[in-house]
Amino acid sequence: MPYLAELTFRLSRTAAALPEDARSRHAAFLRGAEQPGGGFAGRAGGADAYYTSFALRGLLLLDALDAGIARRAGSFVAAKAGRPGSAVELFALLSSAMLIEAAGGGDCLAEAGLEPAVLVEQVLEPLRGPDGGLAKSARSGASSTYHTFLAALCRQLVGLPAVNGESVVEMLRERQREDGGFVELPVMRRGGVNPTAAAVALLRIAGALDEPLGSRAARFLAAMQTSEGGLRAHAVVPAADLLSTFTGLVALADLGERDRVDPGAARRFVDSLALPGGGFLAATLDDRPDVEYTFYGVAASALLHE
Repeated sequence: MPYLAELTFRLSRTAAALPEDARSRHAAFLRGAEQPGGGFAGRAGGADAYYTSFALRGLLLLDALDAGIARRAGSFVAAKAGRPGSAVELFALLSSAMLIEAAGGGDCLAEAGLEPAVLVEQVLEPLRGPDGGLAKSARSGASSTYHTFLAALCRQLVGLPAVNGESVVEMLRERQREDGGFVELPVMRRGGVNPTAAAVALLRIAGALDEPLGSRAARFLAAMQTSEGGLRAHAVVPAADLLSTFTGLVALADLGERDRVDPGAARRFVDSLALPGGGFLAATLDDRPDVEYTFYGVAASALLHE
């Protein structure tokens, strides 16, 4: 089963066991971000393809993605669809289209005249570097761990092989640092939670996640849990955030090392960011929720209920 499909299945199954009142509040918050044209808004307002993908994924986890929402989102995606400029934009487009079609909203990519597999090759190949990784943009000087991971997810979504050759595996191995974490770019010296999660997932997809590498990565991730209970992005950041907490928990689950962190403390941190009216904050000092972090909050809550 493709990595994203497996993760989504796991999260959806455990999210169903979350308290009904919390699920209803967060679903209502996500639905409230829908704009007249069918897309969903971020903090800046106005429908946006990036935030639409997070809203649809969050609604799916909450069993609140119905055919009406899917059809309206499909119209928005079809109208806005063009050639994405990065793996981030491509992933948002493909993941939205997949969820829209599964929920009964039709094939918005076909409506836009796009062939998914051809589009993936057109977007990703110009961004591929000599090390086999994928750059953030055509102007970037080095491949990005995160964008290489997203590229693999995009390829799997359209039925293409996720990883081309051993070069990507070698690139990732070279990006693990002494602290056990992985870096986003080769010039960086300290590991980060998010690139570590991306590297762990990608190595798992490639069948190259060995025990010594995984054990070092798990120790690094555990060390990023703060007194708040959540995970911080890297060692020089004092506070935890919801994105790093979610991605760190996913990576530890992929490694079979979830017991490395205190799950009760992590659950209390995630719950502290949930607002009574629905939605999640990004971190303790944040002052307003958005659809992206609401997805992370729901997904992290589901992981912590496994």
